[in-house]
Amino acid sequence: MPYYDDPAPGSGRRHPRADFTSDAARLNLNGQWAFALSPTAAGTGESFSDPDLDLTGWGEIDVPSHWVLRGHDVPLYTNTAFPFPIDPPYAPTANPTGDYRRTFDLPAGWRAEGSVLRFQGVDSCGRVWLNGVELGHSKGSRLPFEFDTGAALRESGNVLCVRVHRWSSGSYLEDQDMWWLPGIFRDVELLERPAGCLDDLFVYADYDHHTGAGRLRVETTGRGGAAVTGELSIPEVGLVGVPTNADHRIAHVEPWSAEVPRLYQATVQVGAEQVDVPVGFRTISVADGVLRVNGRQVHLRGVNRHEHDPDHGRALSVATMRQDILMMKQHNLNAVRTAHYPPHPEFLRLCDKLGLWVVDESDLETHGFIYADWDGNPVDDPTWEPALLDRTARMVERDKNHPSVIIWSLGNESEGGSGFAAIERWLRERDPSRPLHYERDRTYAQSDFYSLMYPSLDDLRAIAQRTEPPPEALADDPALEERRRALPFLLCEYAHAMGNGPGSLADYQEILESSDRMAGAFVWEWIDHGIRRTEPDGSHDFWHGGRFDYEPNGGSFCLDGLVRPDRTPSPGLIELAKVLEPVRLSVTEQAVLVRNAHDVLSSAHLDFVWEITRDGEVCGSGELPVPVLEPGAQASVPLPTLPEPVEGPGEVWLTVSARLRAPTPWAEAEHEVAWGQGRLTPELRTPPQSPAAAGRMTGNAPAGAAAGNPPVGAAPGNAPAGARPAVLQVGPARLDARTGEVLALGDWEVSGFGLHVWRAPTENDRGQGELNNLVKVWRAVGLDRMAHRTTSVTPLEQGLQVSARVAPATQAFGLDVTYTWTPAEDHSVRLQVGVAPYGPWQDTPIGHHQVTLPRLGLRLELPAGLDQVSWFGLGPGESYRDSHTAAKVGSYRARIDDLDFGYVVPQESGNRHRTRRLELIGPGFAPLRVSGVPTFDFSARRWSDEALDTAVAAYQLRAEDRVYLHLDHAQHGLGSSSCGPATPARYRVEPAATTFTVVFATDAP
Repeated sequence: MPYYDDPAPGSGRRHPRADFTSDAARLNLNGQWAFALSPTAAGTGESFSDPDLDLTGWGEIDVPSHWVLRGHDVPLYTNTAFPFPIDPPYAPTANPTGDYRRTFDLPAGWRAEGSVLRFQGVDSCGRVWLNGVELGHSKGSRLPFEFDTGAALRESGNVLCVRVHRWSSGSYLEDQDMWWLPGIFRDVELLERPAGCLDDLFVYADYDHHTGAGRLRVETTGRGGAAVTGELSIPEVGLVGVPTNADHRIAHVEPWSAEVPRLYQATVQVGAEQVDVPVGFRTISVADGVLRVNGRQVHLRGVNRHEHDPDHGRALSVATMRQDILMMKQHNLNAVRTAHYPPHPEFLRLCDKLGLWVVDESDLETHGFIYADWDGNPVDDPTWEPALLDRTARMVERDKNHPSVIIWSLGNESEGGSGFAAIERWLRERDPSRPLHYERDRTYAQSDFYSLMYPSLDDLRAIAQRTEPPPEALADDPALEERRRALPFLLCEYAHAMGNGPGSLADYQEILESSDRMAGAFVWEWIDHGIRRTEPDGSHDFWHGGRFDYEPNGGSFCLDGLVRPDRTPSPGLIELAKVLEPVRLSVTEQAVLVRNAHDVLSSAHLDFVWEITRDGEVCGSGELPVPVLEPGAQASVPLPTLPEPVEGPGEVWLTVSARLRAPTPWAEAEHEVAWGQGRLTPELRTPPQSPAAAGRMTGNAPAGAAAGNPPVGAAPGNAPAGARPAVLQVGPARLDARTGEVLALGDWEVSGFGLHVWRAPTENDRGQGELNNLVKVWRAVGLDRMAHRTTSVTPLEQGLQVSARVAPATQAFGLDVTYTWTPAEDHSVRLQVGVAPYGPWQDTPIGHHQVTLPRLGLRLELPAGLDQVSWFGLGPGESYRDSHTAAKVGSYRARIDDLDFGYVVPQESGNRHRTRRLELIGPGFAPLRVSGVPTFDFSARRWSDEALDTAVAAYQLRAEDRVYLHLDHAQHGLGSSSCGPATPARYRVEPAATTFTVVFATDAP
């Protein structure tokens, strides 16, 4: 059997060991390599490893990189499906193979004896020769492997050859919902090994939270695993030249945590080599159903992180890794799950320094075997056990000394089997200090956590209360079920951040904080996996799997992150940051309630400031004296002395902000970590509706419609004396008196005015296949093609009433609508819209659909000269009924072109929830103002919902000769149904009798 088909993990490799830095020399072999791509595993032929091979016709490629991102072949994306037949362990015959070669010389004075050649990552199988001598091969793409160079290494003219296969037996273990990106994508190094040096070290640094003492033991071993004694020094705690392989008690140390990442700089001297060892003292425990570190319960507020760069794939720079961590901490994340493989080792070094809890996950997922009903799954086949153990060992040995790593994850979405039992046995013996996590085996026999993905809010609440039903797998095993129910719960994936969303983040967090059982949760996921490409119009944008000409592909399912591919934060990340705030601030009419939600830190590092506004205008600010609060403590702080009485017209809001007092390694001084806002004046006469009530308020159209009543005013010159005028003026509104059509509002010509229920679907509206696919229902019943028919136009004593029927073709249901226009004060017009559903919206005769509305509101088309809006309400960014925690009440201004967020896949965007007042501005026009009674949602853009719906990429959206303004009474929530539960009922818009009102106004003529 060819080596690339053999389930064995490799040959000729050294035993896995810790990744550490020392004063021994390193030769970086990154850079330009000769490269040739061939269509099969034969590569360029058997002579490839000949040092004297003629390279005429070869090209060059940079290492690290992926050849499919350097113009050779194409990148492939699948979610669960293998892009080759399920025929383990065999790779397909069509197996693109990249042959790499480079030459190098040893630096002067290099000690060749004992030198080690290290590859940090090769996808998916690499075979290595040095100067014509085969060193071996390895599989396990996101894991390091090393070779002893032996006698093959020479002082100059070394020729290093690496043959990399896109597919191998290892590919069956790497089906991790990501791009398949082959190549040498992590660093290549030659390591000098001084005489008598160590080969590996294991740092045990425990913390006793009762006494504050630390216990340190550094085990040092040489080649072959035999103990070698060295000298350990941490001058800061009084250890100088003490022996390794011995226990040392330190009377007082500061423990390491994600909030206070205290590292002690140790050195270990063995032979002629000095090794740098950052030491973080901490102890992890799972007891009584609670996860604790250093004796304190910790709450993992986390995110799943794939390694991705839009130009370089998984070949990330250290600067990019650092950027990820800084952004995470600045947005109140404290934990990362390395989904679904160990990251580059520099990422973990940065987590140690900057402070993140890490769930380190093995490079193992066999999800594609669902298409075989799990028949042949490698994790339940003893033939594959060496490969499974090898992947675990290479992760654990490399990363064992990182204090940030507090949990080992055995892998992802691979069902269960004997292989996981073998992994658990090895892990518990090798490193009993860390708990283990694995979600997909529903017995949880190998896991120290009960864990699920994407539960509904109701299911999660039952888990928090320990009232969830037992898994089917444990129905006949009461002992194992009793163990499972006593475990802490870790929500390893939730809030699928695909496109516009996720919704309900605040609801999830409320449950996650309601019970000691809840160890934490990880949003899926950090970044959109878009690949930068040039569009037909010459612009640059990010492509998903469906944009490449290859089948099968997972379409846009790779665009499911909290940041865009270029790392622009999404509105979802802003919402998450607010939900996860480590300090909770609640403002009432009597006091400011402050609760410190940190696990370790007191509030001493924070300053608190306040600002008061009336209708969005700042009228006072200052510092708020808050006592220092220990973790979990809270205080009620009196309101500051306000500069003026709160009584009077307008909305008075007090906003309190918690900001960093001094700069930290992850943020500048005055960085805002939390804020709270409260209204000090009485609520609006008609208070803003709760999400459950919005869209369901019942009411009747106003009385007073009477045929023959005179209109408010006729536009001059439109009708002869005594005749019914063609155009009716009601305040600033000009209406066609015969059809009820809105012609103008003040200076603004208007077209297309009417009730609107469609929105360009979000990714979450599409659900997951047939599950929760709202768009399929909406299109099936025709909500995207509603027809409007005016049924009557009736002059009123004061105004005009227009009745209409809005309904989809082919259906016997629809909405009866009444528009009642009446004049109001200050050159304004009041529009009351009454909506009443008729016909079978529920259990439709064809399809038996339960139909909800995408939105319920008004759409009108305005001149293209409109270029800016200002509003008083929630802002500054977009907000929706299930995602508005991060929005502050205030006055805001924006360009029309800046209202939408640039989701890679065009979709509904840019809504502003609970707006009180809106002003539309354009050169040469008097401002048009819209007021809510009490609030409305608005969005505005230069293309229609229909154009947004049909576009597959941003370049297809072209500004039209108008602006489309939406004034919504209600809009369906965002949810996270692209991979998760249905949107909760309280965030849906049900067809129900509804009345809503807006007021339009312009300046006097």
